[in-house]
Amino acid sequence: MREALFIKQNTEKWKEIESEPVTTSDRSNPDVLTDHFIELTDDLSYARTFYPTSPVTRYLNGLAATMHRRLMLNKREDRSRFVQFWRIELPLLFRQSHRLLLVSFLIFLVAAALGWVSAAHDELFVRLILGDDYVNMTLENIRKGDPLAVYKGSGQADMFLGITINNIRVSFVAFILGLFASFGTLVVMFQNGVMLGAFQYFFYERGLLLPSVLTIWIHGTLEISAIVIAGSAGLTLGNSLLFPGTWSRAESFKRGAKQGLKIVVGLVPVFITAGFLESFVTRLPLPPVVSSAIILASAAFIVWYFILYPIQLEKRMDGDTDTAD
Repeated sequence: MREALFIKQNTEKWKEIESEPVTTSDRSNPDVLTDHFIELTDDLSYARTFYPTSPVTRYLNGLAATMHRRLMLNKREDRSRFVQFWRIELPLLFRQSHRLLLVSFLIFLVAAALGWVSAAHDELFVRLILGDDYVNMTLENIRKGDPLAVYKGSGQADMFLGITINNIRVSFVAFILGLFASFGTLVVMFQNGVMLGAFQYFFYERGLLLPSVLTIWIHGTLEISAIVIAGSAGLTLGNSLLFPGTWSRAESFKRGAKQGLKIVVGLVPVFITAGFLESFVTRLPLPPVVSSAIILASAAFIVWYFILYPIQLEKRMDGDTDTAD
C-alpha cells in the first residue's frame, strides 16, 4: 500500500485515538482504550516495516507511547486511584511541564538576583519590598541577639494554619493568573523572586547570611520550590491559550487547565510539610548539621520527585511500549 493511501485511510482513527481522555473515569467504556492501543500498535508495526524512515512512523511511535502511558494510568484504576495519581499520573504531568518549569525557575532566579543587586545599591529598597514594620522588627531582634525571632513570635498551631493557607493561596494565584497569556504568572514569579533576593541581602549586609540560610531554608527549600513549580502550572494554563497546536483553542485550554490544576493540587502536601517545618522546627535552636540535613533532604526530594523520577518513569514506559511492539 502506498504511504499516502495508508495515511488517508487511518487519519481519522489516529485523530480519535489522540483525543482519548487520560483516565478511564472520563469514558463509559474503558475497553475502547485497549482496543485503540492494539489498533495503533498494528499500524505502527506496518509503518515500521514499509515506511521505516517516514514522519508518519515517528508520529505513530510517539502516539503509541502516549497511549501506553494512558493504559498504565488506568491499570487497576478503581482499586488504587489515589496511589496511581501520586506514583504515575502526577509525575508524568510534571514531566510534560519540565520545559515550563525551567522557564519559571529562570524567571525566579533572575528576579532574585535583581532583588539582591537592587538592595545592595539602594538602602531603601529592602524597606520598599519587605515593609518598614518587618525591617524595624528584624533590626530590633538583631540588637537583642535573636535576628530570626519572628519565627517564635506566635502560637505554633495558628502559625502553621496561617502559613499553609497563605502558601496554597499563592500557588493557586500563580496558576490562575496564567489566564492572562502567562503574563500574570510571570509577574508572581518575579515579585516573589525579588522579595527573596532583597530579603537575603538584608541579612548578608549584617553578616548574618549563613545563620539566616540555615534557619529560613529549613522550610524555604520546600516552600520556594513549590511556588516555582506552581509557576509552571500557570504557564501551562497560559500556553494552552497561546499555543493550542492541533487542538481547537477551547480544547487546548481545557487540557491545559486540567493539567495545571492537578499540578497545583499535587503541591498541597509540599506546602503542608513546609508549613509544619516553619511553625514547629524552624524556631528550634538546631545545630548547623541538623539544619543542613533537613535542607539537603528537602532539596533532594524536590529534585528527585519533580525532575528525575518523572524522566525515569517516562523512559521506562517508553521502553515498555517498544517491548510491546
